[in-house]
Amino acid sequence: MIAERIPGVIVDDTEVNNRIYAGLLKKAGVTETVAFTKSSDGMAWCAKHDVALLVLDYKMGTPDGFEFIAQFRRVQHNREAPIIMITGDHNREVRYRALDGGVSDFLTKPVDPPELIARVRNLLALRESRRSLKLQAAYLADQATWLAAEVRKVTQKLRERERETICGLTRAAEFRDNETGMHIVRMGMFAAELGRTMGMPEDDLDMLQLAAPMHDIGKVATPDNILRKEGSLTPEESAIMREHTVAGYEILKESPSELLRKGAEIALSHHEKFDGSGYPYGLRGEAIPLWGRICAVCDVFDALTSSRPYKVAWPLERAVDQISDDAGSHFDPRLVDAFTAVVPKLTEIKQRYTDAA
Repeated sequence: MIAERIPGVIVDDTEVNNRIYAGLLKKAGVTETVAFTKSSDGMAWCAKHDVALLVLDYKMGTPDGFEFIAQFRRVQHNREAPIIMITGDHNREVRYRALDGGVSDFLTKPVDPPELIARVRNLLALRESRRSLKLQAAYLADQATWLAAEVRKVTQKLRERERETICGLTRAAEFRDNETGMHIVRMGMFAAELGRTMGMPEDDLDMLQLAAPMHDIGKVATPDNILRKEGSLTPEESAIMREHTVAGYEILKESPSELLRKGAEIALSHHEKFDGSGYPYGLRGEAIPLWGRICAVCDVFDALTSSRPYKVAWPLERAVDQISDDAGSHFDPRLVDAFTAVVPKLTEIKQRYTDAA
């Protein structure tokens, strides 16, 4: 995968971890690695060499994880190198600060080997695609027609990598929640069907189908004792749960990818209600982004018609009646009309992508 044989760098103060990570990076395609147990030694090396990918422990000596990232990103030749931070800290502020500093992805201790391998492969593939696109654009600037065709090819490859990244992000939220993998699949397909009925362009429909599954990505920041609670939440717990909308937005909003930024918009707005009684900001009517309004209908429909450990699935007719009753209060009335028109298609999707028993 790394044609130039640029080494990956591992910085962890435990030698055993360094050996384990080196073996996993090799399986992911990083054939050469350099490991350091002292962060200062690692930073000195990175300042003089190109780095394919950096695997960094959060809690280190001097410099610590945050300062290491800051120094690493100031090195010109490593500004675009992917960084995976490994941490046992679930504090949201730690993750936000790391994201602001330039971290590409997170893994939580103890590291799951297949997950590390998959994320490394995705990050390296994205980096190589971007580098390839830059080189081609610089070399072929005077061949506009040819370049346009190549850009479309590379864009498609990037979209596929984005799809893989989104799957990883949504699975991370799914593993911590009571939802199933089929819920996020259905969300994307439901949203696309509803958008098509609303007359959205095909390019937007494709993006909507990919972005809708990210609606609950912010739940990775919700404490387990609240996220997995089987009984009713207290008012205080409900307030914390509602923060997943803002958390999802903060995680995705700064991405250079339009697709991920659309995911941020959906994450923030899919719990707003048409009459202004929703959250987090109490937006009203068309002040709520269209994609958020679409996902609100889809999310509620799938929730009502799905069985969960704490509830039984509603019959289809009852769920449709409830959504119709909520037109103008919870939902955009135009979208409820569109929803009613495509219920047979949504039902077919529901049956095709059913939850495992």
